[in-house]
Amino acid sequence: MIGVILAAGMGTRLMPLTKEIPKALLKINDMTLLERMIRNCVNVEITKFIVVVGYNRDKVIDLCPEIAEKYDIEIKTIVNEKYDVTNTSVSTYLASNYIEENDLDDFILVNGDNVVDPEIISRLNASKNTGMIIDNFKELNEESFKLIIDDESFNEEKTIANGKINSIGKGLDIPSSSGEFIGVSKVIADDVAEFNRILEGLIDEDPQNYYDFAYKDLSNIKTIDFVLTNGLKWTEIDDHTDWENAQELVKELES
Repeated sequence: MIGVILAAGMGTRLMPLTKEIPKALLKINDMTLLERMIRNCVNVEITKFIVVVGYNRDKVIDLCPEIAEKYDIEIKTIVNEKYDVTNTSVSTYLASNYIEENDLDDFILVNGDNVVDPEIISRLNASKNTGMIIDNFKELNEESFKLIIDDESFNEEKTIANGKINSIGKGLDIPSSSGEFIGVSKVIADDVAEFNRILEGLIDEDPQNYYDFAYKDLSNIKTIDFVLTNGLKWTEIDDHTDWENAQELVKELES
């Protein structure tokens, strides 16, 4: 298993906190978001990482060897040269295409501005298929990255659902939505080539597309596990309110 962390974005809504550093290098309790997510992955025995960098890339690149030595892991950085005019579909493709070309392994894909309960990573790692973490507890709003799953069926423990993604995005009808995709997912090795072909189409259509949309088409031809949070907590960090929430969440998780 490889850990892929997207850390190329500019984080403009967090200015001035991100004036000199990318979001992934913001610190809570003296630890960067990047290291915190890597530590979560190391806890499930992931030892190889790809970090996609862009904005203020040198600061991330300089920090990675220090983190690698601390946890006895390998970290490769890949640069999204067009980070300021593209979106996560491009950053994801740079990493997943490298994985395909080098015939590597399954990979867990994480947005670099996420803070999550470590159990979320454990549950995703344990799933057998390509998977997405879906929050089925949080109250949805207009900003939630929602999805609607057709033919939804659950495993016996009610921890994983399967089905096809009918729709995905922020603009979906809230009562019809199955939950929120939290920006943590996994692509198994057998699905990487197909995932990349779908990403290529998204990028050709619009380089500003999110990689999240690739899972809709992938769900029509591959089995996807929708791994439910069932109340486990997480937050993404887009603005200053999210930043305050992230600090409170870390305090709660580490208490």
